[in-house]
Amino acid sequence: MDPLFHPRAIAIYGASSDPAKIGGRPLDFLKSSGYEGALYPINPKAATIQGLPAFATACAVPGVVDLAIVAVPAPAVLAALQDCAAHGVGAAVVLSSGFAEVGGVGAEWQRGITALARRTGMRVVGPNCMGVINVRRRILGTFTPSAAGFGLVPGRISLVSQSGAFGGYCLSMIRQRGLGLNLWITTGNQSDVDFADCVAHFAQDGDTDVIVGYIEAATDKVRLIAALELARSNGKRIVLMKVGSSDAGAQAAASHTASLAGSDQVYEGLFRQYGAYRARSIDELFDVAYACSLSAPRPAGRRLGLLTVSGGVGALMADVAAECGLDVAPMPEHAQRRLKEILPFCGPRNPVDMTAQLVNDLTLFEKNFQLMLEEGGYDLIVAFLSSVGQVLPLSSALLDQLQKVLARFPDRTVIVSMLASPEVRRLYEAAGVMLFDEPTRAVRAARALAYFAEEAQRARNRGAPPLLPAAALAPPRTVVNEVDAKTILASAGIPVVRELVAATEDAGARCAAEIGYPVVLKVASADIPHKSEIGGVIVGVRDETGLRAAFRTLLQRAGQHAPQARLDGVVVARMAGKGVETILGVVCDPVFGAVVMFGVGGIFVEAFKDVAFRIAPFGVDEARAMIAEVKGRILLTGLRGQPPADEEALAAAIAALSVYAAGHADALESIDINPFLVLPRGEGALALDALIVPRACE
Repeated sequence: MDPLFHPRAIAIYGASSDPAKIGGRPLDFLKSSGYEGALYPINPKAATIQGLPAFATACAVPGVVDLAIVAVPAPAVLAALQDCAAHGVGAAVVLSSGFAEVGGVGAEWQRGITALARRTGMRVVGPNCMGVINVRRRILGTFTPSAAGFGLVPGRISLVSQSGAFGGYCLSMIRQRGLGLNLWITTGNQSDVDFADCVAHFAQDGDTDVIVGYIEAATDKVRLIAALELARSNGKRIVLMKVGSSDAGAQAAASHTASLAGSDQVYEGLFRQYGAYRARSIDELFDVAYACSLSAPRPAGRRLGLLTVSGGVGALMADVAAECGLDVAPMPEHAQRRLKEILPFCGPRNPVDMTAQLVNDLTLFEKNFQLMLEEGGYDLIVAFLSSVGQVLPLSSALLDQLQKVLARFPDRTVIVSMLASPEVRRLYEAAGVMLFDEPTRAVRAARALAYFAEEAQRARNRGAPPLLPAAALAPPRTVVNEVDAKTILASAGIPVVRELVAATEDAGARCAAEIGYPVVLKVASADIPHKSEIGGVIVGVRDETGLRAAFRTLLQRAGQHAPQARLDGVVVARMAGKGVETILGVVCDPVFGAVVMFGVGGIFVEAFKDVAFRIAPFGVDEARAMIAEVKGRILLTGLRGQPPADEEALAAAIAALSVYAAGHADALESIDINPFLVLPRGEGALALDALIVPRACE
């Protein structure tokens, strides 16, 4: 990838003397930006272009060419690339459109580009892309108007976008905000170089700290996961915006899991699994990138202190902080008393309200700040100062006080929110202080910083996936009844309830006597995957008389509601103790393969949609993170006198399921374990029902 971003010489195919044309704009930008390498316009119809000698082909160029920018009509692109490859060009950026995005012959031309790249090793970006930029090398290999006049500041952010137009818009946003940019690329149709290649390159780039990405769809699971993992292991912070949808999990299959695993949720799980932060808006994308690009310390936790000159804004920030999962813990009582001594009419709890008195007594800022860090133990503080930033002397005095406090607490993260003049903004940012105009955006940036700190810690402690038991059974070739499904899952290390299948009433009575009352009876049929929907489950059967009656009732209901179903008899299962019903599942995504789902809610999971996804396989630590993500986890902690649930047994089962799913992804369509009952702490967990849909049954 180096020839793309660090070329010593650049050829421009289809170069034009008109700087307003797509073929003329990159050459004009490269000349005016101050690029120090050689420039070679390629156009057989001209002797000179924009004051430079022109050449008919790349092979006619007397020197080495590292990068070619191609802006010729689509039918001529492949020939231009063949010429580049013959001259030993290392990389090419194809700006031309009219390929796979229009189908037909265009798609055929694009396949030719891919084949050429594979055959020659020349890396190709595009076609149908906006190009590349290296700010430090002053390389503007693009035609986007956003690059006109350069106006870019070298920095620690590198950006990759699958969309050219969005990439150009982002470039304008970066210029408007004055953010420091390092590398920029749009990948277009991704005939060769794709989103993952760019993330991997940024992950190894010494001048990049923050990777910003816009992704519509992944094309290669292995490369994308490897790139995200490389970025995390190298300490890069990744901020992504994901839009669009695919058919992953959209087909209505016979399990709850398949109906829930929409591609967006799979991507959400992927990003969390590999420590990428998902921005929900363009503002948030750049707010987080900005916050991560400054040299502020990483917070140790989510404990947030709020300092404000407005009680109303303080309440607003507290609301958003709670929504973001930040801990707006109150100041200790003794610290609140000290704050009252400093300013009797302040709000001392958290948010700490200094009121407009700050303007009359600037020392309140330092005193309040120090007390919050000293006594409150906050990991982060967001300070709202209204429009103070429009007055330079006042802002400078407050910055002096802030720097004194931070010198005593160098490990704390501080974000200031105020309307500020450009001069004041430069002053604060030069001191390493983040500055946001709008206070809720400052709070959300604080949330992102806490997220990255937690993810870095989690990555250090992450264990390997467990081993698949040697005795694990392969998935069935056809749909089997729940007992056979649970036998397979039990062989993979997933605990299941004790149960037997009875073909007759007498056999059912013997099974119940062996297992011990009370028992649960269920219809045993591979053709009835969701038995509760036909009344095919009867719980709390306490004696033989009740068992025989229940047995007959189940057969009657099956005959009435599913007359074509093949019946294996009735399942007689041990009546499990009280616990929390959860769901474990697997769906095989067309891009990411086996994806594991966890949720709380049992039969109500589709209504709540409170679920978490991860790409298989993973270890117990990742399973714990999945459990922590769902809002329903509170049910596992013990409510209203109920004992806490055995989360360790639950995490172990999720990890075991992930290993089994990954090992048999080619043979599986989905797995549904619902309910998976989590018993009180120390008592384990049990699969009460299960459905395995093999791929052959699509």
